[in-house]
Amino acid sequence: MLDRRWLGFVAGVFISLLLVVILFGLFLVSPSRFRTTIVASLFPYDLKSESAQKTRSQTIHDIHGDVHPKSGGYGHGDHGDHGDHGDHGDHGDHGDHGDHGDHGDKVEVSLSSQARNGIGLREGPVVVKSYSRPVIVPGIIVEKPGRSQYTVIAPITGYVTQVYRTPGGSVSPGDPLFELRLTHEELVQSQVDLLATSEALDVIQRELRRLESINTEGLIAKKRILDQQYELQKLEGRQRAQRQALLLHGLSESQVKTIQESRTLLGTVIVRAPQEDELVVDDAEGQPTLLLQQLDVERGQYVETGVTLAVLVDHRTLMIDAEAFEKDAIEISEAASEGRPIVAMLETASGEYRDIPGLTIDYLSSEVDAEARTLHFFVSLPNEKLSGPAGKLSSETLNWRYRPGQRVRLRVPIEEWLDQMVVPATAVAEDGVEHYVFIADGDHFHQQAVEVEFRDPKCVVLANDGSIHPGDIIALTAAQQLQFALKSQSGTTADHHLGHSH
Repeated sequence: MLDRRWLGFVAGVFISLLLVVILFGLFLVSPSRFRTTIVASLFPYDLKSESAQKTRSQTIHDIHGDVHPKSGGYGHGDHGDHGDHGDHGDHGDHGDHGDHGDHGDKVEVSLSSQARNGIGLREGPVVVKSYSRPVIVPGIIVEKPGRSQYTVIAPITGYVTQVYRTPGGSVSPGDPLFELRLTHEELVQSQVDLLATSEALDVIQRELRRLESINTEGLIAKKRILDQQYELQKLEGRQRAQRQALLLHGLSESQVKTIQESRTLLGTVIVRAPQEDELVVDDAEGQPTLLLQQLDVERGQYVETGVTLAVLVDHRTLMIDAEAFEKDAIEISEAASEGRPIVAMLETASGEYRDIPGLTIDYLSSEVDAEARTLHFFVSLPNEKLSGPAGKLSSETLNWRYRPGQRVRLRVPIEEWLDQMVVPATAVAEDGVEHYVFIADGDHFHQQAVEVEFRDPKCVVLANDGSIHPGDIIALTAAQQLQFALKSQSGTTADHHLGHSH
């Protein structure tokens, strides 16, 4: 009996020593994990409850004691005695942070003057103003259907002997584009017939003038004059028919007139750009200037009548083809009927957007696309002519600011919000689901968490929750760069102590 008791005692001592060794080893490897393990063993119940979280938080604090190393410039000091964690409540609404409570020093970032200039940092006050809540609609710049393009065709059959313009060059109305050498026998014969008729008309007209200048009292003389007048009428009718035949062959009025006046056959034909009265003006401003967009022939090439020689474009006025979601159809229709001003936003190389204001919806589709469930509408876009490259003659080049194929975003205003804190989109940095602005404080900027009510590519509407106030001087640009700089200074990629901690 005594042996059994002794053996049990020895076994108990051995097990106790083994547990002590294991726990001591855990403490040496990870003291913080050791403490947390103790708390977890003390509080195995559901930690989602308010009481459990408070109790565990207090216990961890008691175990940690004053072991809270300072984190760079983020302060937190030693967190005082934390009390009950600054009345954090249930951690759901961060207690009463107000102005970030007693977190010690503000989270700040400082930049040199060179760094500020490098990122284009600009400061300014938070202002209160009206904000037109828009629907942001993607669009693409397109040519005006049936208005922007002019196809130049071969008026006759022949060989291309000259090409006067190159692709990309500017073309004024009536400018020569091509020279064609005639090879069509019927066209040549039509010219010969016109010349013969014209010569016969000259003879008849001279004879009539002679007869009318002499004595016309006799019956014979009067009859001869009548005969000549009758013959003149027949020749004039024949000449009109021959002129029409030449026009049908592709010659212009001026070319036919030249044949008659010069009494020579036309061996070549100059193909010209449309005259100004042939161009569709619409609401385009300024003198028409065409661009040779497409050249389809080369010198020496044989072409048939009606073959496309080139395509000219007039880009003084373009259109934006926009595509809105079906759910926005009613609001888009209201904006169109009321003529609300539309702003087009063209993305630049820097990633920012260039505004094109003062646009209106010209045409709204009468139906919703059955497959895409989208609504198309069109906005007229007046173009801007840019100067050509240095050293180039303006008459030789044509450079438009807006080009078909460019993608834009349209801001269609659908609702007016009064008295809102509106800042540029570049003033708000994103970090996951969190948003921050940077308040200027002398040579420093301190990070301030904010709530975003609404944002578009240009502006952000901030919630009036006391985190920021009208008149506060903030970084209006480069907020995202400041966020990166803050992380670089902290040496972390995501510090949970930034902004609102815990």
